[in-house]
Amino acid sequence: MNAQLSLLHPYPFEKLNQLFADIQPADLPLIALSIGEPKHPAPAFVQQAIIEHFEHLSTYPNSKGLPELRQSIAAWLTRRFCLTHIDPEQHILPVSGTREAIFSFVQAMVKREDTPYVVMPNPFYQIYEGATLLAGAKPYFINCSEENGYLGDFDAVPEQVWQNTALLFVCTPGNPTGAVISKQQLKKLIALSDEYGFVIASDECYSELWFEQAPVGLLEVCAEMGRHDYKNCVVFHSLSKRSNLPGMRSGFVAGDAALLKPYLKFRTYHGAAMPVQHQLASIAAWNDEQHVEENRVQYRAKFDLFQQELGHLLPLQKPDAGFYYWLKVEHDENFAKMLMEKAHIKVLPGRYLSRDTQSGNPGENHVRLALVADLAQCEQAIQRLKNVL
Repeated sequence: MNAQLSLLHPYPFEKLNQLFADIQPADLPLIALSIGEPKHPAPAFVQQAIIEHFEHLSTYPNSKGLPELRQSIAAWLTRRFCLTHIDPEQHILPVSGTREAIFSFVQAMVKREDTPYVVMPNPFYQIYEGATLLAGAKPYFINCSEENGYLGDFDAVPEQVWQNTALLFVCTPGNPTGAVISKQQLKKLIALSDEYGFVIASDECYSELWFEQAPVGLLEVCAEMGRHDYKNCVVFHSLSKRSNLPGMRSGFVAGDAALLKPYLKFRTYHGAAMPVQHQLASIAAWNDEQHVEENRVQYRAKFDLFQQELGHLLPLQKPDAGFYYWLKVEHDENFAKMLMEKAHIKVLPGRYLSRDTQSGNPGENHVRLALVADLAQCEQAIQRLKNVL
């Protein structure tokens, strides 16, 4: 077996199950606020598109994806991020969800013999670290704390780390913090990339779940700077959160053609092409914005309700975007156990999403609450929380 498998941490939900192993939950139906799985209904027109193309169950998908899908994605990127130069042939690759894409991209990009750093936020989406370790690279964590607005302090990264960095992950809006990186910060990171030669991989899967203002994107900043080749910059987008389609496993990677060309070669052997019927249904999803706005309206209503009903009981800070509260508590594991015991509400301790560093563990004494359930179940959760807080 691959010896590096031993370096992987147990996944957060495995740790959560261990935490609750000896807990007797309250005699109430479970309300899960722990996992970031959208529970709003999938768009009916996307379901219909899959049904109408069932004949493609007998068709092998191409690793590069349908030209029509790449064109649809290019049109969406152009509308959403004000791009003027995005070539569906060179700048876009459809993928089977961004989870597999993030993992495989790291395997393709990392030069193992150099044992480079992959710099990432802390706390973070766990695939960043797992992909790094299995690629033979070293994770370097940038702590995202209340003191730096949960965005991390890039100035604190030592020069010798940047000199040996192959890849920088940014997550905007952040998972779990909900913090959005500004245009100025992205420009600064691009300048660092130019200086040290590393690739910036921007995970923007939550970018369409915003409240007042749509978050800026990495390719948008490149375009504004006149960098229409998107040199050393790639973004990851998905229909899972935007369109309530986590089970369809549909997303894309876009950016620097010089990176995507060898990555496509890797994917040809990796064998993770999206089924054709899902590609055709994805076109329908990327072409429609009405269902996305309806989705945002539901999330806005839930956050407004939590703020109104629980703001005096909990230090709730509405995120910049996304569907998570990153809630400060006295002790994250104890808080999670208390809610399970007294209210049968499941939340995720922040320490399970972060790692210990010399500057501490920025996930400790936070919990992640995912407002993914419908409004009625969120109202039940609020009432139970009022009863136990």
